[in-house]
Amino acid sequence: MLYELLYPFRDDFILFNVFRYITFRAAYAAITAFLLAVLLGPWVIAKLRARGVVKHIRQEGPKAHHSKKGTPTMGGLLILAAIAIPTLLWADLGSREVRVALLATLWLGGIGFLDDYLQVVRGQPRGLVGRAKIVGQVTLGIIVGVAAISVLDRPNLATSTTVPFLKEQFVDLGWLYIPFVILVITGSSNSVNLTDGLDGLAIGIVAFAAVAFAGLSYVSGHSKIADYLQILYLPGSGELTVFCASIFGASLGFLWYNSHPAEIFMGDTGSLALGGALGIVAILIKMELILAIVGGLFVAEALSVILQVGMFKLTGKRLFRMAPIHHHFELLGWPETKVVVRFWIVAGLLALLSLSTLKLR
Repeated sequence: MLYELLYPFRDDFILFNVFRYITFRAAYAAITAFLLAVLLGPWVIAKLRARGVVKHIRQEGPKAHHSKKGTPTMGGLLILAAIAIPTLLWADLGSREVRVALLATLWLGGIGFLDDYLQVVRGQPRGLVGRAKIVGQVTLGIIVGVAAISVLDRPNLATSTTVPFLKEQFVDLGWLYIPFVILVITGSSNSVNLTDGLDGLAIGIVAFAAVAFAGLSYVSGHSKIADYLQILYLPGSGELTVFCASIFGASLGFLWYNSHPAEIFMGDTGSLALGGALGIVAILIKMELILAIVGGLFVAEALSVILQVGMFKLTGKRLFRMAPIHHHFELLGWPETKVVVRFWIVAGLLALLSLSTLKLR
């Protein structure tokens, strides 16, 4: 919005020329998102608490978590506002990639909101039935898949994905591309949802992932850098840097209140939206496979649940003390804050590893 309003006057006011730079707008999008989350946080927390929108703790969970009962949830509304407003302010809204990413994030946030609303407000323990969730995610996957194909001006690569660590190597999935996109979106959104079990855990990892994807989006949309790195040049993807910066700023702002002891939880409203946002950016820049590196911890969390359930069904025994795996470490005696910080450290290393794939080819 500011880009469209102010950049055309650059000849009259030379200061407005800075709006041409994605790095400038990304930096201020991150700052705006952070300030919005921090300033609106107390008001949102108070409103949620006043309306009784508070967390109910599972009895089978770790006993240390029972003290968190009554903490306001559905904080994903704060996250969504802190992502959407800076993106609208600082991004070039003429970018189809930005419009797709933002609308898809809000779509998943809406699904999460319905789930949280039914559970917390309406008192339905199951919330939104799994079948309805999947239908919403699959429908979005089809829409995003079609959009991802249409925004790419190179038809021969429209249904392809890049291979990490290999120069100019693509895997053409053909008609399997749409199902692949559906898998990426459902997998990324649900895995962040599974990770959101400790104060600050999921949002901190998302912050690292957002920084990594901001870098990946920027180089993908910069013709000279993309040519130097021998990666696929996607002219419109540079604007996704602003979107990722907004996610980063919103994550830090939410972490201000979600750090231990948490004053607010994001709920499915936030976790589904954030996970989906990362997956959608990966799709739009044709780096879906790198998502498994950037979000390696999210993959581990999801796999721990799958393995735990599979092992129990086959043998009647548990592979972990509790799944998702962050609870396993809690039950080993690690304090919650130690689990969270150590996972953040790993997330930072994975972000660096993902960026290294640009040169290690």
